[in-house]
Amino acid sequence: MRILFVCLGNICRSPAAEAVMRKLGPEMTLDSAGTGGWHTGDAPYGPMQEAAKARGLDLSDLRARQFNVADFRAFDLIVAMDDQNFADINAMRPPGLATPVRKLADDNVPNPYYTRDFNGALDMIEAACVSLRADIAGAPDR
Repeated sequence: MRILFVCLGNICRSPAAEAVMRKLGPEMTLDSAGTGGWHTGDAPYGPMQEAAKARGLDLSDLRARQFNVADFRAFDLIVAMDDQNFADINAMRPPGLATPVRKLADDNVPNPYYTRDFNGALDMIEAACVSLRADIAGAPDR
């Protein structure tokens, strides 16, 4: 299974989700991206790295990149962090490509870059990734 996690800038939520899922599903191919390109090439945001590190998650090797149309072919599942990311991803969908796009959680994962609640975001991301892993384990093979 190839999964892409997508948030706005790819420096907080989506790299955190990628790191959580690395622990839960090391056999998967995982990546993260942002709908915006402001941080392309940057490491995850320092405070998010610190909060993640306190939970045993290492984000230091990740670098931000922008989501692009080729991602619909490269991944089996695209996971958005909030309603706006979900809409932005689907607006880029090429005709005829049915790659599933879903939100990580029922509720939007708040952007801790703005809320400053890195631990709260990580709590939601960790719980939602456990549910996603269970959904994948129960799904028929692709």
